[in-house]
Amino acid sequence: MKIEEIKNYLPHRYPFLLVDRVLEAEENRIVTIKNVTVNEEFFNGHFPGAPIMPGVLQVEAMAQSGCIMLMKAHVEDSQNTLIVFTGIKNAKFRQQVVPGDQLKMEVKLAGMRRNFVTMEGKATVDGKVVCELEASAAIVPKDKA
Repeated sequence: MKIEEIKNYLPHRYPFLLVDRVLEAEENRIVTIKNVTVNEEFFNGHFPGAPIMPGVLQVEAMAQSGCIMLMKAHVEDSQNTLIVFTGIKNAKFRQQVVPGDQLKMEVKLAGMRRNFVTMEGKATVDGKVVCELEASAAIVPKDKA
């Protein structure tokens, strides 16, 4: 799945759209990539002279990946539905993500009860884990968000 199709599932747009491509999409698992470039706005302030992708944006990129998975496989009306983050547990950052890296994210659906979901995510660069977490989210109508 390329960027134009991704935009059908996510409400995010530049500069906050953090998924560049979907490599694999299954009902309960997705693999995506984010190409990290020196042109990202956040590198202007994080940190000048030593650019590092903020951990919170790595978490957001995995959340967006999970959102695509849910919208594609578990939501009937993706145009009128939002997936909203409700929690993050056990987030760990193992190494820095810098310009030139390709962040590869794998998110799995861990549980689903009515409109509440739990997911597990892992991000790697060159096969090395850089970030992992457990996240929860709610599937809500856009007009109730």
